[in-house]
Amino acid sequence: MLFSSAIFLFLFLPFFLIIYYLLPRYWLGIRWTNAFLFGASLLFYAWGEGQVVLVLLLSVCINFLAGWLVEKGQRRTGVLLSLIGSLSLLFYYKYANFLVNLLHGLAENLALSVADKLTLAPIALPIGISFYTFQGISYTLDIYWGRIRANRSFLDYGTYVAMFPHQIAGPIVRYADIAPELTDRSVNLEKFGIGAERFIIGMAKKVLLANTFASVADTIFNAPADSYPTETAWLGIIAYSLQIYFDFSGYSDMAIGLGKMVGFDFKENFNYPYIARSIQDFWRRWHISLSSWFRDYLYIPLGGNRGSKIRTYRNLLIVFAVTGLWHGASWNFIVWGLYHGLWLLVERAGLSKQLERVWPPIAHVYSLLIVLIGWVFFRAEDLTSALVYLQKMVGLGSVSRVAFPLNYFLNTEVCVSLLLGIILVTPVYHHFQVIWNRLLLRAVVLPAQITLNMIYVVVGLVGLFVLSVAYLAADSYNPFIYFRF
Repeated sequence: MLFSSAIFLFLFLPFFLIIYYLLPRYWLGIRWTNAFLFGASLLFYAWGEGQVVLVLLLSVCINFLAGWLVEKGQRRTGVLLSLIGSLSLLFYYKYANFLVNLLHGLAENLALSVADKLTLAPIALPIGISFYTFQGISYTLDIYWGRIRANRSFLDYGTYVAMFPHQIAGPIVRYADIAPELTDRSVNLEKFGIGAERFIIGMAKKVLLANTFASVADTIFNAPADSYPTETAWLGIIAYSLQIYFDFSGYSDMAIGLGKMVGFDFKENFNYPYIARSIQDFWRRWHISLSSWFRDYLYIPLGGNRGSKIRTYRNLLIVFAVTGLWHGASWNFIVWGLYHGLWLLVERAGLSKQLERVWPPIAHVYSLLIVLIGWVFFRAEDLTSALVYLQKMVGLGSVSRVAFPLNYFLNTEVCVSLLLGIILVTPVYHHFQVIWNRLLLRAVVLPAQITLNMIYVVVGLVGLFVLSVAYLAADSYNPFIYFRF
């Protein structure tokens, strides 16, 4: 079920919220509220995934038991259970086909007779498995390292993992961050309003901007390479860069907003990554919950930067190769991860100091260019297609028939979306909120404050919601990009 689908917006979410707030939690206690949230989350997942919900439940059972074993003193057994159990599920559903195809190709090239036997029927990827696998592993490791205590309630732990606001595409919520709210949380009208505002803004990002950019990027990336010129190739990758940002940050906004509406405070997952002045800076701003997860549970255990430069570089390359592989079982993602890892090595080797001294716009252009080129590997169907696309971007490759000139795409809707997209990847909206709040504070007369609030809510948020729903009604199915991971 998509957050931006009609069935979620007008059926699941309203009924869920009504029942959630009607539960007499003061009489029954928070456990009954968690039980309802857990059950509703399983229903939300099973709605689209059917029996695959059992994989989610199996992962919950594995890591709950692993945490309990670590707490009881069987530390090594518990950690091994969590790592082997969780990663086995992830490997089977996400990487088994990739590995078998790799071995099949290798055997064919070596003319080995076993090549015909190296086949495996396609395995459907359970949505969200990469996210809840990492949440389960971090829970067990945090108990092992003494950062948290194991939760003795399967219901509370299951609620943490399966909670539908972050269940499918993150952000990766760590148990330590919301453990207090699992046993004691409250929502007032102000917090609910902030959550609803965040949800609407996230939905508008996805529906009004990301989907428009997706239409442009998909058309160009799916077209034969000889059917469009260099400038169209650049438009395609710019459109995709905007699409993936508004798509994923929009989803994160919706998740954070839903979390607030039921009393949870999830950490931010994006901090305007396209204004970064280096690749290091970019990774401090992009998918923060994932990059911090790899920092704390892979980079630092590998030794981090505590050894020689060579050891630090090796650790960085391992982390970014795994980061790429986490996104998908294909060479594209591995190359994309290594590409970013190599640029981090270059910056650590001295480029970062140069970037600090240059005129800031030069550093921004450098970062954007590196990120844009990297997205080509991320978006293309395979490595060959990525290399062909990169050739088009630098003016190489023939054009036999120009089916998609630049002006083919530049209608009013796309031009307005591009302008808005480029403006909104910067902290303009944040500055607007600061100015608006100052305006509210200066409006000492109550009617003036009410009028300003009404303008913001009715004209701004309700208008944005209605416009998004209108687009949804006219648009076709377009899932979030990170559902694939």
